[in-house]
Amino acid sequence: MKLMKFEMEGLPNFNNTLCIDFVARQRVASDDAEQLYNIFSNIYVKQVLSFIGINASGKTTILKTISFVISLLNNESLNNITSKEILDDLEEKQRVALTSYFYHENSVYKLMTHIEKKVNPVDGNSELVIADEVLWSKGIYRVKTKKSIYDFRDDDLNIRRNQNEKFLPNDVSIIIALNKKSNTKFSMYDMSQLTDYNLLNVLGNYPKEILSFLDPSIEYLYCRQDGKETDIKLKFYEKDEVTLNHPAALNRYLSSGTIKGLSVFMGAIFTFIKSGYLVVDELENHFNKEIVSTLIRFFLDKRVNKRGSTLIFSTHYSELLDQFDRNDSIYIVKNKGGIYAVNLADILKRNDIKKSEIYDSDFLGETVPAYNSYLSLKKVLMKLNDFKVEGDF
Repeated sequence: MKLMKFEMEGLPNFNNTLCIDFVARQRVASDDAEQLYNIFSNIYVKQVLSFIGINASGKTTILKTISFVISLLNNESLNNITSKEILDDLEEKQRVALTSYFYHENSVYKLMTHIEKKVNPVDGNSELVIADEVLWSKGIYRVKTKKSIYDFRDDDLNIRRNQNEKFLPNDVSIIIALNKKSNTKFSMYDMSQLTDYNLLNVLGNYPKEILSFLDPSIEYLYCRQDGKETDIKLKFYEKDEVTLNHPAALNRYLSSGTIKGLSVFMGAIFTFIKSGYLVVDELENHFNKEIVSTLIRFFLDKRVNKRGSTLIFSTHYSELLDQFDRNDSIYIVKNKGGIYAVNLADILKRNDIKKSEIYDSDFLGETVPAYNSYLSLKKVLMKLNDFKVEGDF
């Protein structure tokens, strides 16, 4: 299954409809098709999707929204989805409309899902429910252009949600019928909830090649879990083996970059194998630029990423944008009257312009901290230097 596009209208804290397109929007030439994955005919999806913006622009919220959409399409209960927090500010009976388009087994599907918050008048507790939902499908032979991907007819109707259905919970999508029939789901390795925590979250035997890439002094690292007990064996070259019983204890022996690297690169391996989605917030945290660039290049390399897996990440670093030959792999995130995301291809038509320079120049608008704020901060710091400080802080 490949997610092609989704639109989400009515999201709290958003300026307008959030539209994220996984299909290549710009023309695909033979020389840049290597960075895309062909799903059928002349339709390609992007293997890397990046979101960049200044602090508090809403990048993390958008990643959590993507995670929420994929989880819903995997027929997870809305109230059990980790990233459901994006709907915490939803008012009772306020409706969020989600329209998802995806490809599966020579067909394109459109799923329209309306989500509401329902409050129990007795205890005041709230829950998310699916108020209405419809699924359409059509054969790929009817897709002649990119625009026609999203055109459906009345006779394409596949399933309409029946609120009288006794066996379908009101917070589970009707896509469960398709997922059970085809015995398949979207594969997602989601690290968007771990932005503020740098903890090893993958247990197993770590390939020596990953260890050597991140820290050449490590000879081996094994992490096993038996019930509630965790057994970790770590050995550096020419040193004795260390035995630990919790991943947090590794912080005494490994750098923060090595710990995050192990989680991210192991997540990448799982994603490559399962043709899935790796979601990472603030990808550059704890990493040097070359490690981040290496990960991006792996996802763009067909010899490594053979099944068209997708890396979805947010960043503050404009230099990372220069890893992309195409503008449609980049979303500029802003927060003015609410969060919104603009695809760079809608602003910048030429791919050959250095993207980091365009971003840093503020040509795109509100992509660098405001100059007036900078001057105000500078004045305050200059004044603070005039004060005499007695004693210790």
